[in-house]
Amino acid sequence: MSDLNRSKIENLNLEFLQLKDYEELKHAMIDSYNNLPDSYWREEQIKTLCEKFPEGQVVLKVNEEIVACALSIVVKYEDFSGQYTYEEVTGNYKFTTHDNDGDVLYGIEVFIKPQYRGMRLGRRLYDYRKELCENLNLRGIAFGGRIPNYHNHAKDLTPKQYIEKVRNKEITDSVLNFQLSNDFHVSRVLKNYLDGDKASMEFAVLLEWDNIYYTKPITETVALKSTVRLGIVQWQMRPYSGFEELMQQVEYFVDSLAAYRADFALFPEYFNAPLMAAYNDLSVSQAIRELAKYTAMIRERFSELSIKYNINIITGSMPEIIDGQLYNIGNLCRRDGTIEGYEKIHVTPDEQKIWGLQGGKKIQTFDTDCGKIGILICYDSEFPELSRIMAKDGMQILFVPFLTDTQNAFARVKLCCQARAVENECYVAIAGSVGNLPAVENMDISYAQSAVFTPCDFAFPSNGIKAEATANTEMILVADVNLDLLKELHSHGAVKNLKDRRTDLYEVIKKKQEL
Repeated sequence: MSDLNRSKIENLNLEFLQLKDYEELKHAMIDSYNNLPDSYWREEQIKTLCEKFPEGQVVLKVNEEIVACALSIVVKYEDFSGQYTYEEVTGNYKFTTHDNDGDVLYGIEVFIKPQYRGMRLGRRLYDYRKELCENLNLRGIAFGGRIPNYHNHAKDLTPKQYIEKVRNKEITDSVLNFQLSNDFHVSRVLKNYLDGDKASMEFAVLLEWDNIYYTKPITETVALKSTVRLGIVQWQMRPYSGFEELMQQVEYFVDSLAAYRADFALFPEYFNAPLMAAYNDLSVSQAIRELAKYTAMIRERFSELSIKYNINIITGSMPEIIDGQLYNIGNLCRRDGTIEGYEKIHVTPDEQKIWGLQGGKKIQTFDTDCGKIGILICYDSEFPELSRIMAKDGMQILFVPFLTDTQNAFARVKLCCQARAVENECYVAIAGSVGNLPAVENMDISYAQSAVFTPCDFAFPSNGIKAEATANTEMILVADVNLDLLKELHSHGAVKNLKDRRTDLYEVIKKKQEL
């Protein structure tokens, strides 16, 4: 910028490249590559690019003069998954590799005239490419980046070592530093990429940028929502005359949430405990096994309600006997009629000692028409490994049905669930029961304040609480969550909890599960 007076810049425009601009483009390239003789595109090549993919060819003009340019094509990236050369990816410079049905925007040229460098013009060109990539629903941008400073270190460093030192700021490489600062990441090293590039020793760095808004084309008619409405039932523990009266109250809540067009209805853990009052003449361990006899009927009725009211229902949890063993289980009843079960992995000491409950063995996520979800029952939320495994599998919303008796027990669930939202960059919805059941032994009192938690970043509430019910009051809670905000957080958050994990030092791994 030393030989250019910025005050003389009257206008700066980004424009599509036109064939009539060719002669000016040619001279601009010659100025930019004065150390590489004869390095400019021929007119026939520019004509081909403009005809095949006009929106991919742009120039920046200062006072109507071309000072920078970016050229690109669209390719099927699987065709270039290994080692390849610049000549191969450009189709022998004839751009026969351009494919309108491709999935990656491939950069084949970016240059800025020397006297205009330092004005962040390159960032403008890359910002345009990113916007184009998003508008075309391509999965990302890729290109082979030169490392023109590498020849000074080639005797002592491999390309991999050189890249690492540049990344750690031990070596300055203006080109590579610029790419890394623009959210591109190194994928691999390409050998013999650009014939005659002696400064880079003919090596190139394959750099990629991922489009977080990319939606993979699907053949089925399935529309995944970006804004999801969560419905939470804060359930009042009260006596019921029997199964039908209990389910009448369940349907009332499902109907209410469906009227608000909620996508999910979340019920609490052991919401059906009032039915145990009929078995007070039995021991506590026998009474809960009698309660387990209702589980199949409740599951069937929930599935009917999910279809009837067009809402996905997470049934809280209920006791169920499987192969003679007692488990704490729940079901995801989708509105398309499908049902999947989930299990409480960590039973509390009381559940094990008083009721004889066994811990489950299945850790999984669930695909829904509103994204991928995870479900953990109460105490499970206090073990961060479970939700981390789910987050690695793509979980966007974690649902936690719970039952707590005291405020300190509730605080454990609440605080742990807020931590799960932050560390896994996801939404967490919790639902509990309130009130008391004086006629049911070991179910005397319940305390809850159901809520929806979020990560803590600029796009979310500063305290990480999206919505919160009134403590110890029967009610429903309805809240909208935006899944696109999670995608932005993963890549552009103030901190990136998932991406910044030191997997070179530690890892959370799910062991092989028994069938």
